[in-house]
Amino acid sequence: MKRNVLIIGAGGVAQVVAHKAAQHNDRLGDLHMASRTLTKAEAVIAGVHAKAAMKVPGVFQAHAVDAMDTAAVVALIKATGCQIVINVGSAFVNMPVLDACIQAGVAYMDTAIHEDPDKICETPPWYGNYEWKRREACRAAGVTAILGVGFDPGVVNAYARVAEGMMDTVESIDIVDINAGSHGKWFATNFDPEINFREFTGTVYSWQNGAWQSNSMFEVGKTWDMPVVGEQKAYLTGHDEVHSLSARYPTADVRFWMGFGDHYINVFTVLKNLGLLSEKPVKTAEGQEVVPLKLVKAVLPDPASLAATYTGKTCIGDFVKGTKDGQPVEVLIYNVADHKDAYEEVGSQGISYTAGVPPVAAALLIAEGIWDTGTMVNVEDLDPKPFLTLLNGMGLPTRIRDATGDRALRF
Repeated sequence: MKRNVLIIGAGGVAQVVAHKAAQHNDRLGDLHMASRTLTKAEAVIAGVHAKAAMKVPGVFQAHAVDAMDTAAVVALIKATGCQIVINVGSAFVNMPVLDACIQAGVAYMDTAIHEDPDKICETPPWYGNYEWKRREACRAAGVTAILGVGFDPGVVNAYARVAEGMMDTVESIDIVDINAGSHGKWFATNFDPEINFREFTGTVYSWQNGAWQSNSMFEVGKTWDMPVVGEQKAYLTGHDEVHSLSARYPTADVRFWMGFGDHYINVFTVLKNLGLLSEKPVKTAEGQEVVPLKLVKAVLPDPASLAATYTGKTCIGDFVKGTKDGQPVEVLIYNVADHKDAYEEVGSQGISYTAGVPPVAAALLIAEGIWDTGTMVNVEDLDPKPFLTLLNGMGLPTRIRDATGDRALRF
């Protein structure tokens, strides 16, 4: 049994992780949070104590660390005695933190694919460019590494695995992410603006007809009939889970769709056309070097600041088509989350909530040996039943809609 958890990062998702880990510290043991800025970690932990979230009295300590420094992360892991690391820092730190976990011999998990700051929308498969290169190292060290265990990627990968068990063949997986909420700001992003914009400025990759297909952002749109939030327009978007699910389901079409309003698209288009979403530095007339994307990030609202006034709901799910006994079948497996409920419980908006709860569920499964694989895996490689069962009781219940109707998913 593994105990003691180190949380890397102190942003909106990390705040959810902190609260949920505190709610289960009787099973997870001592908790530690590390950020480049110590005061950020201290503020998150203070928020946990303000809500009396700790299930039992215990340690929850803040630390300062440069997560890009593998040796520093190894030293912190050893100093704290943590056996599980939940990496919810910037996607830029995935590889150094993963390397630290391999060197220290502790379990690792993240919620998104590693990104190189100098590259946007690299050639697929993205996991193959980075994390999967450490598979053998994890296996040799007996280190459990669970990749992409947020909601999307993460829970939606587990949904695909559930659908697989209901079919003889899987023909298509369409993951649809709709945020029907409103933050009340003129313009803002729901998570780190730099990461958010980088997702949408390059080529849109999907897996169709047994090969990678490329499109431009907002080129392909479709209206989806979603539970609770109704008909919503979503656009074909490149996303992490397509790159692992396509490896498990090579004969199926695997696509990711994200909902965007006209206002977001208009602002995004203007920023991009002006060159303000570029990751390449430029010089001002005064000789100062500025990275346009980082400047835009600096002037936009902090995503964590949106939570208090956020209203409405999210709906994220998998539309999966296939065959059973020679007949066509289709299921939608999904979750609906409420922004206000998330804020009242953990002080975060619903987007952060859906991303932050799943890694804590995964940590519990590692701690109890159920998901302690001793190697590197993506979520669809694991038994989804204990994971989704935990999430049902942790604030992210799963529902299923098929030919028989709409119901809660229970195992």
